[in-house]
Amino acid sequence: MTTEGVNKTAGQVMHEGAQCVGEHESLRTAAEMMRDMNVGALPICGDDDRLKGIITDRDIVIKCVAEGKDLDQTTASELARGLVWVDAGASVEEALAKMEEHQIKRMPVIDNHRIVGMISEADLAKELPDSKLAEFVHRVYARG
Repeated sequence: MTTEGVNKTAGQVMHEGAQCVGEHESLRTAAEMMRDMNVGALPICGDDDRLKGIITDRDIVIKCVAEGKDLDQTTASELARGLVWVDAGASVEEALAKMEEHQIKRMPVIDNHRIVGMISEADLAKELPDSKLAEFVHRVYARG
């Protein structure tokens, strides 16, 4: 690995074209989207096409299925987690810092008030020197 990735922006290392689940869509729809796209998290967008939060496969299992809630009646917005995102022009270091601070492994990337992609730990792993990657993994997976 090189140190080149540290000089890149979030927009340069993200997965482009993140597909949102609508805030009024059911968790079954969200789960089917995750299955079909082979992803573990989806951004939640409102009727105004703006980011409202993020939902993970783990959220669906723990906060819906395990609680006995109905997958068809529970909406994505009911389980939306905090609104943490990074600007497409932010540095990889800035994205890394936000992910560490919030102990998250995936984060939406915003450009001009619209979601343009998602950045994950795998995206960062390709760009960071081994020492930075090890530090990130330790901080994100550490439970204080």
